[in-house]
Amino acid sequence: MASDAPPRWDRRMQQRLARGEAAALGELYDRFASLVHSLAHRVLGDEDAADRVTREVFGYIWENPDAYDPKQGSLRSWVATLTQRQAVHRLRLTEAALAADADGAAPAEVERKIRDASTAARADYIVTSMPAPLRDALELAYFQRRDYRQTAADLGVTADEARRRLRLGLQLLSTAHHQKPPSDGPGAGNGGPR
Repeated sequence: MASDAPPRWDRRMQQRLARGEAAALGELYDRFASLVHSLAHRVLGDEDAADRVTREVFGYIWENPDAYDPKQGSLRSWVATLTQRQAVHRLRLTEAALAADADGAAPAEVERKIRDASTAARADYIVTSMPAPLRDALELAYFQRRDYRQTAADLGVTADEARRRLRLGLQLLSTAHHQKPPSDGPGAGNGGPR
């Protein structure tokens, strides 16, 4: 399979959604609802708002299955991107309403909150999407405060391999700060859900 070809499941799912198969939407929801909800909750910090974004994202996918471009990445990544956009859009609306009620909070403060929430959501997504050996090494080193030698012993690998896994995991995680916001889909001003 070519490196730019999407997984077979992604292509079949898009085709089924384009044909209007309700069962396909149910299958997609079963696979990605927890991802969508957790990313939305991470950005918004509110259960009801995350539920709303989850409904909006899946509604958008149902109404716009051809918006997914397999050449741009996996269906999972596309769904995560849609979620982030919609959650950020909701956060902007909420913060703007709060700022208006509070006699105008500084726009820079609102954008900082949005940027921080988006970065945290991207970091969560990156960690959950990275290969298990990298994720396991990072969890041991950072959440359980193990050094690379202890991490190596816990994982049953050499110290060099533990350092390599930590370095790669951190390199992936560092991309959370360098991603440009997407420009289409829900919340991006192209007729997506609001």
